[in-house]
Amino acid sequence: MNNFAASTARLLGAGLRALLVLTLVTGVVYPLAVTGIAQALFSDKANGSEIRADGRVVGSSLIGQSYNQPLKKGQSIPDPDLTWFQGRPANGLGTNSINTQYKLMLSGATNLAADSGAVNGTCPAEPAGGTLCAQVLAARAAVVKDNSVPGYTVTPAQVPADAVTSSGSGLDPDISPAYADLQVHRVAARNHLPVAAVQKLVEDHTTGRTLGFIGEPRVNVLELNTALKALTAKE
Repeated sequence: MNNFAASTARLLGAGLRALLVLTLVTGVVYPLAVTGIAQALFSDKANGSEIRADGRVVGSSLIGQSYNQPLKKGQSIPDPDLTWFQGRPANGLGTNSINTQYKLMLSGATNLAADSGAVNGTCPAEPAGGTLCAQVLAARAAVVKDNSVPGYTVTPAQVPADAVTSSGSGLDPDISPAYADLQVHRVAARNHLPVAAVQKLVEDHTTGRTLGFIGEPRVNVLELNTALKALTAKE
């Protein structure tokens, strides 16, 4: 009996020591080491890839934001604020009642199939309502209308895919250079800026493929609009 008690006590003691050592290593030493390395070598990324303007954090370069006008009476979806560059459509969970439009409660793409509303692989001129084809064609018409200004007319053929489709998460912070370029004349006109100055903003904020071959060239909308705000403040 005494041997059993002594053996049990030794096992419990060994288990307790192992628990304390592993708790110290995995719960204190390892997290502190990883945090220290991250802060020393990748401080920006470790802190959420924050973007600052006027001395305060305005968002993260990893999360898209909406640039809309305040909701008007009777509206369920706000109008875009066309003084700013617009990001990709934020369709969230399609027509789900908890669609959050770039809010971080949840993320997700539309649940419509890629051929929703298509006939023989293409969208008809008048697709059925509620289909992906209907959403895409309505978005394309809006892009053409919103970005056509005196002296510059946008054609449907100019509208890139990312201007009319949401990303898999609905939170994509980037747009293609083609979509940014398409918006230049409208942004310049709305802010009373030279087209060349706004075009230079786009060029300065265009990021190439990662390592030269991964992904596609892109423009971060929040960074671009932050620079636009600084430019308009100078004029």
